[in-house]
Amino acid sequence: MSAQHVVSEETTDNVHALTVGVRWSDFDMYGHMMNANFIELAQEARLAFAMHNFYSRGVNMVAFVRHIEADYVRPLKWDGRHGTVTVETTVVRLGKTSFTTRQKVKDSQGNVTCVIDCVQVTMDPETQMPREVTEEERAIILEHAVVELDDNA
Repeated sequence: MSAQHVVSEETTDNVHALTVGVRWSDFDMYGHMMNANFIELAQEARLAFAMHNFYSRGVNMVAFVRHIEADYVRPLKWDGRHGTVTVETTVVRLGKTSFTTRQKVKDSQGNVTCVIDCVQVTMDPETQMPREVTEEERAIILEHAVVELDDNA
């Protein structure tokens, strides 16, 4: 799956929502979105979330995925047209060197089809080693997300 066609992007009530078009090639022979494509949609939405909240403010936060978990709630079916999905992203946990996003992939009717939790570790780009979340990054996360603070992680 390559980058999808972005239909819309907005942030309301601490949720970043990215709506993208899907293609017939994103689906299997039974008309269901392929499992790996949910992960790619979530990745694209996390990048849009970072662009909107960090990079647009000149904050070059580098974070790598440490753990990702997907709960496939219901099939996302191909409707035979050029449909869309919306990925809603919220930060739900903030630690010393990491944060966790929760993403809900919704079909064009607004039904949740997959929930993806992703732990990301902030990294120093020069050493490629984990580093603490800066005060500036922390302030942005707390401003734009509903979080559980975890000072031990």
